Amino acid sequence: MSNQDGYLFMADPIRRHAVERADATALIFEGHEISYGELDQRTNKVANGLIAAGVRPGERVAILAKNIDLFFEIYYGASKAGAVLVPINFRLAPPEVAHVLNDAGAKVLFVAEAYHDLVAAVEADVPCLEKTFTIQGACKSWAAYAVWRDGHDPTDPRMEGAGSDTCLQAYSSGTTGHPKGVEISHDNFVLFLPHTFEQWGEWSPDDVSLVAMPLFHVAGCVWVFVGLYIGAANVLLPEVDPPEILRAIETYRITQVILVPAVILFLIQTPGAAETDVSSVKMVLYGASPIPLPVLQQAMEIFDCGFAQLYGLTETTGALTYLPPEDHDGSEKMKSWGKPMSEVKIRVVDENDLDCPPGAVGEVIIAGVQVMKGYWNQPEETSKAIRGGWFYSGDAGYFDEEGYLYIHDRVKDMIVSGGENIYPAEVESALAGHEKITDVAVIGVPDDKWGETVKAVIVSAPGADLSADEIIDYARARIAGYKVPRSVDFLDELPRNPSGKILKRELRRPYWKGHERQVN
Repeated sequence: MSNQDGYLFMADPIRRHAVERADATALIFEGHEISYGELDQRTNKVANGLIAAGVRPGERVAILAKNIDLFFEIYYGASKAGAVLVPINFRLAPPEVAHVLNDAGAKVLFVAEAYHDLVAAVEADVPCLEKTFTIQGACKSWAAYAVWRDGHDPTDPRMEGAGSDTCLQAYSSGTTGHPKGVEISHDNFVLFLPHTFEQWGEWSPDDVSLVAMPLFHVAGCVWVFVGLYIGAANVLLPEVDPPEILRAIETYRITQVILVPAVILFLIQTPGAAETDVSSVKMVLYGASPIPLPVLQQAMEIFDCGFAQLYGLTETTGALTYLPPEDHDGSEKMKSWGKPMSEVKIRVVDENDLDCPPGAVGEVIIAGVQVMKGYWNQPEETSKAIRGGWFYSGDAGYFDEEGYLYIHDRVKDMIVSGGENIYPAEVESALAGHEKITDVAVIGVPDDKWGETVKAVIVSAPGADLSADEIIDYARARIAGYKVPRSVDFLDELPRNPSGKILKRELRRPYWKGHERQVN
């Protein structure tokens, strides 16, 4: 089903811009510019290269790299070939990278130089992988990406099937201890994106969008597609670097920005922030975790532009609610996540799936064109999450009398640290293998910088000599750094209910005392 602009597939906006505005700048990365015409041609070559490599429609190709302009050649190229791109979190530990590749069944991997050693170490454990390309630096074992790309036909193969087909598989941390592949379709993007322009302020091809958030993350991935959809220029940074963000805003006259609260805090703490010329910025959007009001107020003073808050999830292709600049007025509304965006249906329901009255806390559930297809190869998890056409978010919240949504707590145990989702089950699974640990629970505790940080609560084996540093080092060798506990407590036993389930609310309570809600 085409959208209001006549688009069926994710690559369609690039195709149109390549015809109507071929010389317009699409991407700027490390001083190098790529036009929409060049981007379209390169994606065609990538598509034909993947087809020649035996990648069939519906099969997965993966990329492991920090933000780089080649990401979009590979993504749109895969899309034009009917394949599915799997962007891998570059902060994952080797076993986690291997799990994602195996779970996706990735046939082709594109890898940046910084991760050559990691991939070489796990390649033998990923039997599905048939071809690996290096997109930066030389490697004797793998072909050079640019040489491979330029050896193929620049004609568009147009191998997309239907709008309901998956085009992106983003991995979200799993409550079962393993990341889950979230299947995002062409329809999720092209039927949803036009509605963002109705509410996210005025966008035009003259805009310059800053892409600083990682592209494996929904905050980076979906955001850049907004800019490419409208035909704007997109300035891409390799990673989050506050001084570089400020420099890019001043140098390229950035007009549109999206950041997570932790990065906004780092920005306002950066020396020279107040003196940086940020007058070009029209809008700063933020989300992924709540923001302390003093931080928000200081940022609003520095940028002197519109600020708007978003609430969304990977499973919903990003934003669901919108708190516009006019509601950033110092009132209680600033503690909310705003109101549902157009075409988005949100309910707050009790344990019987009945709608909660205003002010009553229940689970936030969502319906609309932006809800994922499901979890890759996990039909049971999909059926738990999507019931009767509604996606059950696991977030607990409530609506006020005016229809503003407030996130009160989490039904699930997910921790949000610096905008990154961390599921305790993953951390607990990593720690459980330690021979001196007999029981473990992982919780989120409040932190002024990150919103929350990971705390491990440990029951040691009888007579064991076990230190916090030993536990942290053990975890660091097995999971991504941002998931590693920042602190460790020791108890004689963990509190449990009669059925044996750990009472994490009891564990969290002392640390959240004095906070209005258990989401910092």
